[in-house]
Amino acid sequence: MQGHMMNRFLSATAAICVMASAATAGNPYSDTLTSLVDSTISGWVTDPAVVAAIIAQNAETASYSDDQVAELDALWQSGSAEGREFIDGIWHNALSEQLKGYKNQSPQLFSEIFVVDGRGLNVGQSNITSDYFQGDEAKWQVPHDTGEIHFGDVEFDESSQTYLSQVSAPIMHEGEFIGTITVGVNVEGL
Repeated sequence: MQGHMMNRFLSATAAICVMASAATAGNPYSDTLTSLVDSTISGWVTDPAVVAAIIAQNAETASYSDDQVAELDALWQSGSAEGREFIDGIWHNALSEQLKGYKNQSPQLFSEIFVVDGRGLNVGQSNITSDYFQGDEAKWQVPHDTGEIHFGDVEFDESSQTYLSQVSAPIMHEGEFIGTITVGVNVEGL
């Protein structure tokens, strides 16, 4: 890496590590999850392809009205052919393929990975989410509002028969919040 690019990468990585160590949410696995953020997720949030995908989508969605966001979220959840086409556009984009690759590196550890833009809208995902708009949930709000990592509660997942927690981290570009990453983690695999 060139000198200034390496310094920006190291600064962003250090910022993620500090944010992770400062995060507290009462999750009994928070220390171990923080180590996972430091060792793995911090690299994902500084990946130039991840950042570029969010920046590109933010250029489009930043001007969306609340009504437009609600309409897109309803379309996502509709089950209609048009809704499925909308989902498929994200499900098959380059960022989603990259996130599927991250998940497949440790499928026993990661249940899902998704990236959300500055408005709280899906940019890419390893699994199809139940809704398009994440901006009304703590997993987006905490990183957006505080710049800190958010650890979701540990919950039993019936489909996988495992205990999962979602870890959400802010994604920054040139010191500004641009989006989040949420990673579903099998805490029994830590």
